[in-house]
Amino acid sequence: MCYSARIRADYAKFVRQYDASVSLEDFFQLYWLRQQDGKAKVPRALDAAFLDDPAASRLHPLIHAHAAAEATRLEQELFAQRARLVKAERVLATKPTKKAADDQRIATSKIAKAQARMAELKRPPGDDDARIYPGYFAPVMVAERGQRVVRPMRYQCRPCGKPADYDRKYPGTYNARRDNLEGFWKEQFGRTHGVAVLTAFHEHVPRHAAEGRALEPGEKESTVVLEFRPDPPQDMLVACLWSRWTGPDGEELLSFAAITDDPPPEVAAAGHDRCVIPIKPEHLDAWLNPDPAHLAAQYAILDDRQRPYYGHRMAA
Repeated sequence: MCYSARIRADYAKFVRQYDASVSLEDFFQLYWLRQQDGKAKVPRALDAAFLDDPAASRLHPLIHAHAAAEATRLEQELFAQRARLVKAERVLATKPTKKAADDQRIATSKIAKAQARMAELKRPPGDDDARIYPGYFAPVMVAERGQRVVRPMRYQCRPCGKPADYDRKYPGTYNARRDNLEGFWKEQFGRTHGVAVLTAFHEHVPRHAAEGRALEPGEKESTVVLEFRPDPPQDMLVACLWSRWTGPDGEELLSFAAITDDPPPEVAAAGHDRCVIPIKPEHLDAWLNPDPAHLAAQYAILDDRQRPYYGHRMAA
């Protein structure tokens, strides 16, 4: 499973390199909704890319307002947790209790997390700020009326017609297995195809496998996160399926899943059994404009994929 990935956040590159238009109206709606309830997760690198573009000036106030609201929320969290810590330490100094010890531990942890998050907001965006996880929104390229269009979509697909709690019942729907495209994904495969431009992907793998060894006698299996990145570095046009979900009250959600397949030897040797599928640029339009009556042509595109060598390293 591709549990997280690094997106190409410079959406202007879509316009220059892939001759795609960007739906600023959809991004405005996403940012407006994020400002209303704070729930929509957007990688910070994408915010920074829009702030650098005068053509996206309509989005700037919403991005700045969200950052200000997040800073205020963190300040309030720090104040509350520091007060909790002081109270707990007073109790522990006179009559120790389990509750006070728990409050001390939890408050200390939450203070550290809030401080780290505040420091993150103050520094310039870096490579890690382009990383998405299930539930995050990312730019996805699709085809509409013969034109390549980039729209924000959530990384975890909720198929059209399914209830909203589908996300909870099927939490793994951020990936679509190639061997199940005509099963679980039959309503999307051959109908709604997209591409996410990624620079790397991350996987949980067994520690002993990542270290190229067998489990020691009595050793319990643990996992580490590895980052897999093409060597030499390059963009990957990762094949995706997507859906436009409409709720009972008319609310809409665009969401996607990355297609995964058996891994190349270097990924398997590092301990993982799946890999994303980067398609070749010459197949882009054929992939984005599928014919459901000719699925063999789509399988052929997935088979004739880009095959970079994936170097790997430990990731956070």
